[in-house]
This record gives sequence, C-alpha cells and structure tokens, in this order.
Amino acid sequence: MKTILVVEDEKTISRVLAVYLQHAGYNVVQAYDGDEALRLFHENSPNLVLLDVMLPGRDGWSILEDIRKVSACPVIMLTALGDIDYRLKGLNQGADDYITKPFVGEEVIARVHAVLRRSANVLDSDNSKQFGSLKINLDAHIVTINGEEVILTPKDLNLLIYLAERPNRTFTRDDLIESVWGMDYEGSDRAVDLAIKRIRQALSEWPDSQGEIRTHRGLGYQFCVYEK
Repeated sequence: MKTILVVEDEKTISRVLAVYLQHAGYNVVQAYDGDEALRLFHENSPNLVLLDVMLPGRDGWSILEDIRKVSACPVIMLTALGDIDYRLKGLNQGADDYITKPFVGEEVIARVHAVLRRSANVLDSDNSKQFGSLKINLDAHIVTINGEEVILTPKDLNLLIYLAERPNRTFTRDDLIESVWGMDYEGSDRAVDLAIKRIRQALSEWPDSQGEIRTHRGLGYQFCVYEK
C-alpha cells in the first residue's frame, strides 16, 4: 500500500483528502504545519506528498526546497493562488503538479494516480545508460556523475531518460509534453523549459566535452552526446 503525506493546516480539508485517498487504497499520514511535515516525511518515507502552500510558520515552498535536497519523492502542491506565476514557481522549484483550491476530490485522486504512474515509468527498463562520467541507472532510477548521485524529481528524471534514450535527436515541446507528461496534461508547455533548466543545473558537473542538453531555437531540445 502506497503512503501519501498530506500537509494541510485546515483540518476539515485534510480530513476530506484523507477520506478520498483512503477510499482509493492509499495509506494516509497527516501533518498540519511545516515542522511536523518534515518530521513525518523522514519517519514515513511517503510515496507522494500533497503539500499546501499557505501554512503556519514555514510555507510550502520552503518545505518543498528541503524535500528536494534529500529526495525525488513526487510532490503535488495545493494552492488557493490561481496566478500562473505561483504555478510556475512550484514547477520551477521541483513540484510535480499543482491543484488549485477549491478542488474536487475525484480530481485529486486522478492527479495522484497520474503522478505516481509517471514516477513508476522510470522503472520500466532494465539497463543503464553511460555517457562519459554521466550514468543513468534505469533499474534503481538513480543518476550519477563520477559516482556522485544527482537528485532529480521523478518527472525531470523521466524527461532526462526519454532524451538520453534518443541521443542526438531533436524534440519539440509538444513532443516532450505528449511523451513525458502524458495526454492528460493540461498545463503550459513552459513546464518543459523549466524542467530542462533544472536538469541542466543538476548536471552542471557533467563535462561539456562529453555532452549537453542543447536548445535548437525554434525547433526544440536535443540530448547531444560527444563521447560514449
């Protein structure tokens, strides 16, 4: 049974989310503030976190930042803020999806299913890819550079794997949205640009002489390999 950590200070909303998730077959752990959320995260190693942005004390952004320092666990942000800048902020900081309040319980379950499904897709292959000092272990879904692990969100890892399995080919944003985010994705294609930016930052120690993720203006992105 997969465990979902719900971080929501409004107890009525938290209870509603817990009921829907439990009916869908998930084990639910509930936190009502940031400090409790991080403690329960480390104690329970959840499969996914539903994280409210507006919390007493520490906000959801700082909690997401701390989670991303140690884990690629999928995170869905819960926010009453409908402004696109806040949505992009969450995606840019490594969130896997966002849900705007008020929400429908069935939508939450559908998005949880979708994010977990995309996260699991990185386990479907049984080989590793080596590009100079960069190694992508598809079984353990671990990326290393010179043996040092690189932390990526499940979605970013899925995108990197998709590109790395097809080196030196150029893909448009629409190609990548359809293949990596899935047909049910309803957000902006800017998510691709933000994911590529995060991946480049994560791979900053990968020597330029071995490869890079190249932007072809007006065309799309390419995983270029110079040394195999």
